[in-house]
Amino acid sequence: MGGFFGAVSRADAISDVFFGTDYHSHLGTKRAGMAAYDSEIGLQREIHNISNSPFRTRFEHVFDEMQGTAAIGCISDSDPQPLLICSNLGKYAICVIGVINNAEELTKKYLLESGGHFNAMTGGKVNSTELVAALIDQKKTFGEGILFAQEVIEGSASILILRDGGTLIAARDRMGRIPLLVGKGEDGYCVTFESFAYQKLGYDDERELGPGEIVEISADSIKQLSPARKEMRICAFLWSYYGFPTATYEGVNVEVMRYRNGRIMAENDAFLGNNEGIDYVCGVPDSGTPHAIGYANESNIPFARPYIKYTPTWSRSFMPNSQTDRKKVAKMKQIPVHELIKDKNLLFVDDSIVRGTQLKETVDFLSQNGARAIHMRSACPPIMYSCKYLNFSRSTNEMELLARRIVMELEGEEGFAHLEEYSDSSTERGKKLRASICEKLHFDSVEFQTLDGVIKAIGIEPCKLCTYCWNGKE
Repeated sequence: MGGFFGAVSRADAISDVFFGTDYHSHLGTKRAGMAAYDSEIGLQREIHNISNSPFRTRFEHVFDEMQGTAAIGCISDSDPQPLLICSNLGKYAICVIGVINNAEELTKKYLLESGGHFNAMTGGKVNSTELVAALIDQKKTFGEGILFAQEVIEGSASILILRDGGTLIAARDRMGRIPLLVGKGEDGYCVTFESFAYQKLGYDDERELGPGEIVEISADSIKQLSPARKEMRICAFLWSYYGFPTATYEGVNVEVMRYRNGRIMAENDAFLGNNEGIDYVCGVPDSGTPHAIGYANESNIPFARPYIKYTPTWSRSFMPNSQTDRKKVAKMKQIPVHELIKDKNLLFVDDSIVRGTQLKETVDFLSQNGARAIHMRSACPPIMYSCKYLNFSRSTNEMELLARRIVMELEGEEGFAHLEEYSDSSTERGKKLRASICEKLHFDSVEFQTLDGVIKAIGIEPCKLCTYCWNGKE
């Protein structure tokens, strides 16, 4: 995925951007960067690999090496950024969150028409942030250039620019698939993906940009370069999984939504008689936990944590390079509480079931520690489609998705014409999907939150939500 934070101030902005960017560490695990503007030094930039070390440890020296009254920072799972650009629009630093599905086509078109060039990364790939900058630079102003880039990009692009001169330009992606908020402080303004990032730094809520809205921000003012579009498709998966619990998007808090979501799942299970005889309701840590709390509160079944993740040593299961080592680290992190597992009938709630690999290992771990039965509930519907709008949980092959693989095994490609039925637990196809998942992952039962249930828990008009990964509807 990815996240960014920017600030423009009458005082030094480095500290706020350092901590504000660090507060986006849950959104990216590969690369991070900061850029700053100082009236004497000009634009400065640093980029580091954060695969094996968190943002704050890689950038703790930045206070000695960078200064400025305006700065931006970015954490991502994609290409290195921010980039420093020199173009007809002037000098600037830029970072982008999103995904460009037609990057190869846009690159070829640009090279053919402009006669220019790109820096090539290892393997010949063009940095997607540099491509966005090249698209913007084809127009006479930043506002026109950003509108043009977002129009020709298939996918999404939220953009944060630091201009040589110390102002910020912020643009939310044209369909508003991810949030972009502005906070106001004593000395200026900030721009962020996560609302709590600026709240912790002493900024007050100023405004949430609308879909496609573009603004230029100085320490004293906010100027709109392009108004918000009426149509919005904010990612519903923000609330189910990758949003931080304290974050609020479009006025809806993540943690509160997850409690509601859990309650709705419990209501459905009670109606169907699917949660009888359960000893404990448990969350698959970490993001599954609040859904489980909501489920437990509604069902009056005790909440418990049968195993605890040991994070002081291994905070990230993806740290090692090899899959074998990653699995080993994931197993090492799970410390059982035997009294809450042995001979117990456990119901776990997870935020989602994507590939299922780690869940199977967790279930096997619980069985080895004496669990009598393990029931699984997913806080969202079966994921049937790889996201083509954001670079989070994207698969190069949709057959990596567990639900897709099961459908293929049950019915072959013909089954892909009936994915809606497979998502519905009341249909014969839906029942076969769930039975196959139980057999494959060693669950005693499995059920998924309905699409209507997720939408109800979020509480936003369905037409404003993107649910593509569940129903394939754009």
